[in-house]
Amino acid sequence: MSLNASVAVRSAFLGSVFATGFYFATLDNSCHIFGLYAMAFSLFHFSEFLSVALTNPRTLTVDSFILNHSVQYWVAAVSSWIEAAVEYYFFPNMKTVFWISHIGVIMCIIGEVMRKSAMFTAKTNFNHHVQTVKKDDHQLVTHGVYSLCRHPSYVGWFYWSIGTQIILLNPICVIIYTLVSWTFFNERVFAEEMFLISFFGSQYLEYQKKVGTGLPFIKGYIPDVDGSW
Repeated sequence: MSLNASVAVRSAFLGSVFATGFYFATLDNSCHIFGLYAMAFSLFHFSEFLSVALTNPRTLTVDSFILNHSVQYWVAAVSSWIEAAVEYYFFPNMKTVFWISHIGVIMCIIGEVMRKSAMFTAKTNFNHHVQTVKKDDHQLVTHGVYSLCRHPSYVGWFYWSIGTQIILLNPICVIIYTLVSWTFFNERVFAEEMFLISFFGSQYLEYQKKVGTGLPFIKGYIPDVDGSW
């Protein structure tokens, strides 16, 4: 399948999911929360592709939808659907506490804005993969949303992922997503900052001192005071 065809198929799929979710979100029964979730899910993945297309087109591939992020990602997603279905079957009233679900919507919106702001601020300096080799045009971005936290794209994704489970009113997955996401980003930030320090040296070390990671209880890679590894 050609690149254009692959993009078209994924876009059509995500558009259909969003449209179906929008319909369910208008209902005043338990389907409401599933509709909100479907909208949040499809919008996130489509906006990832669109943001890369607008800010860093040279890296644009069908993988920019990040629908194939990892096996673990889909295991987590399917697990959340199973929990939602089981709880809906046995405790249907549990899935009608809409005001809590709407808090999840707000978290997803804030997470989306944070992540996409990071992508549009960093532009060609943003990449879905941790960079292990510094490119000639790679610059350290410290302005805009990066003046608030060192890893705004991760912050956005962290709160978006938790927000999706609050939307579904999944108490078990809220806890699991929080723990798993925190562990993932803790390791990711640590590894990424080792390379960033090797790329930018004292410039990044000074940035570290002024701005936190933005993720709760995650400090990143902090070398010795003298800057040694």
